[in-house]
Amino acid sequence: MAANEGIVFAVPKGRILAELTPLLARVGIAPEAGFAEESDRRLRYATNLPEVEIISVRAFDVATFVAFGAAQLGVAGSDVLMEFDYPEIYAPVDLGIGRCRLSVAEPRELLAKDDPARWSHIRIATKYPEVTRRHFAARGVQAECIKLNGAMELAPNLGLARRIVDLVSSGATLAANDLVEVEQIAEVSSRLVVNRAAMKTRPQEITRWIERFQEAVDAA
Repeated sequence: MAANEGIVFAVPKGRILAELTPLLARVGIAPEAGFAEESDRRLRYATNLPEVEIISVRAFDVATFVAFGAAQLGVAGSDVLMEFDYPEIYAPVDLGIGRCRLSVAEPRELLAKDDPARWSHIRIATKYPEVTRRHFAARGVQAECIKLNGAMELAPNLGLARRIVDLVSSGATLAANDLVEVEQIAEVSSRLVVNRAAMKTRPQEITRWIERFQEAVDAA
């Protein structure tokens, strides 16, 4: 995108929008009507700023849109950034929203006879195979990862894998499926992400947005 063109800002669909919308307002971005409504199926939204357009994509896809230059700015969870580890992305601001944790969980009945310190090889169902492999490799544990995009909690009960790695917030979903956390991999929050090439070609403009978001977080 040429330097005189606008900013495309990629944001994740789903639960994070409730926390993100007030933050956008604090930096001066007001999306058009329908942006925060689940019933609205559009993916592109105009804003009160003629030079800023918002695209609404899956949380895992935000980093890809920004890394490959389809969007100059975005909001992505640190879990996504750890999984893809794109060198084309710079994440200068922790927005302090979308807080949760990435954890290992297993059936409650397994907990009493299980010692994670003695694991040498484990099979895990997860949306985060790269993060999971790196985490366990650092402990000398071989992790066989089965990639799932959802319904992770079914895997232990149906014999697909005895353990899972997934995001945990309140823990209610784990409890409802008789699973318990046994190990935490990382604390997770949403970050402002920037395309590095855009930062080089449009430094004043991109830096101004980074500063706005940092000021909005500091003032919250």
